[in-house]
Amino acid sequence: MKALVLKSYGPEAPFELTEMPDPVATSGHVVVKVAAVSVNTVDTMIRNMGADLPLSPQLPAVLGMDFAGTVVAIGDGVEGFAIGDEVYGCAGGLMDLPGSLAEYINADARLIAHKPKTLSMREAAALPLVGITAYEGLTRAGVGEGQTVLVQGGAGGVGHVAVQIARHLGATVSATGRGADQMTLIEGLGARPVDFTTQKVEDYVAEHTDGVGFDVVFDSVGGPNMTNSFEAAKLNGHVASTVAMVELDLTPVHFKGLSLHVVFMLIPMMHDVGRQAHGDILRTLADLVDAGGLKPIVDEHHFGWANADAAYAHLTTGAAVGKVVVEL
Repeated sequence: MKALVLKSYGPEAPFELTEMPDPVATSGHVVVKVAAVSVNTVDTMIRNMGADLPLSPQLPAVLGMDFAGTVVAIGDGVEGFAIGDEVYGCAGGLMDLPGSLAEYINADARLIAHKPKTLSMREAAALPLVGITAYEGLTRAGVGEGQTVLVQGGAGGVGHVAVQIARHLGATVSATGRGADQMTLIEGLGARPVDFTTQKVEDYVAEHTDGVGFDVVFDSVGGPNMTNSFEAAKLNGHVASTVAMVELDLTPVHFKGLSLHVVFMLIPMMHDVGRQAHGDILRTLADLVDAGGLKPIVDEHHFGWANADAAYAHLTTGAAVGKVVVEL
């Protein structure tokens, strides 16, 4: 099979088109012919940082976590999938798990699900990592009917999905962004837009929650921004963060009685713990998509075998609108 292989790490490390042995469906796995692969921030971090990141695979490496494609072989013990099924998932591209920037991937059947019928392969490939992340954060925080939710970074890859899932769960949603384009996107998703460059936390808390604070703050920005999330949450509220690698004073969390939920969705892949939960979430998301409640936004630029490097660069520049996808 053809595969895009990294033989060195670093921001300028090229993907080299290489021939590799076709994978064989091992026990509990299916071989998928890959149609499309999305690029996530963690993929760019692996490429850039290499051995400095503990989840990076050894070189030569095939990256790519998310994918959509068609089942072509089935291993022992697999139920619920048949040859020819269109599937999607997040199942490789880190540690000892070969990635999806290749013609085929041998994927753990617990980490995939049938592709949403109403999405193209390109759209479906954009959803797994961000969808699972958003779903885990919102459900851990107990988002439900009648609650108020603030999504920090509502126009981002995880954030725009979190907005839609929170609305599906019955919440009234606000979301932060910057500039007219992001405000329009957020409003189009059914959330109340907040321009964090012009509005103070206390002001939008007063406007959107009558000064009480949000029941749940889903923070896909993280870092120093978490202090804003703590400020925006109500007493005994919940903050769910996908980017918690920061040193912060938790005094505000104590005096407001907040619950802090840190989401790192790669744990099942890295440690082979609870992998079936990811397949279950993907099935739930597919049903939501096909019911019209969720649609991933895909960047308008098209990438393929010849310019995967450009896809990674496009994401890291911050110029992408929606998820960046490589079609194979």
